[in-house]
Amino acid sequence: MIQVALLVAIFGLAAMLIANTVANLERRGIPLGWDFLWAPSQVVISESILAHDHEAATWRAIVVGIGNTLYVSAIVIVLSSMFGLLLGLARLSDNPLARGTSRVWIEVARNFPPIVILIFLYSLWWKILPPLDEAWQLGAGITLSMRGLQAEALGWELSPELSTVVIGLTLYTAGFIAEIVRAGVLAIPKGQWEAGRSLSLSRRQILRLVIIPQTLRVIVPPMNSQYINVVKNSTLVIAVGYPDFLAVMNTIISKSSHSIEGVGIILGVYLAINLSLSTLANWYNRRIALVER
Repeated sequence: MIQVALLVAIFGLAAMLIANTVANLERRGIPLGWDFLWAPSQVVISESILAHDHEAATWRAIVVGIGNTLYVSAIVIVLSSMFGLLLGLARLSDNPLARGTSRVWIEVARNFPPIVILIFLYSLWWKILPPLDEAWQLGAGITLSMRGLQAEALGWELSPELSTVVIGLTLYTAGFIAEIVRAGVLAIPKGQWEAGRSLSLSRRQILRLVIIPQTLRVIVPPMNSQYINVVKNSTLVIAVGYPDFLAVMNTIISKSSHSIEGVGIILGVYLAINLSLSTLANWYNRRIALVER
């Protein structure tokens, strides 16, 4: 009975707040509704992976912004996972140089706010890198200059803003993933190492065939948290001028005055993305879990 009364009170309070909000908006002449989604957006998106025209409908601009956020997040997740794995294993290396270098990277990444890293890299970008006609040749047709990172063979080009975001968030996230990997490896019983040595496997083979597959069962939940953090940290790209979903929505809200609907869309999209990541991670975790007989 108490639970029913509590639910009624919560729904009653929510209804009162909604009614007051609608009345106040109507009194001030602020529009309320979803018609703006089909009106021309008038939003100029400087960089996107999906084709966009500022005369297209507002919902199309929102989709383009979501595509940019997913694009950045996917690149950072893949790169930070790779570097995080290498750094985590380097922290356990017998080589003092590898161990010390990885420790410095991890401590720097974990103790600096990501937005500071992004602003520092973006300001550094224009002071260190050469102009396009003097671009640094990184090999395999990859060049680096003030204009960004170009890979002609792949037809892939990252602007200075996107390059800064990818590098900065990768450096930041890899530090946390490295510690997760290190903790996961240390959680594996020493008997597994000894079993590998008894089969005359090298250290690299033991890691690849014995330790890392078992480590995955330990690190998937905390890794999922880091992947969700990547999506949330991608909102910081507005500091360097990259048009992600949040930046596009801010522009739409300022042009249309539909702030309540806009904030609702923002909350719904990020909730959907992060719940999808959690669902995928939980499915993978169940798939690799040990089944007791």
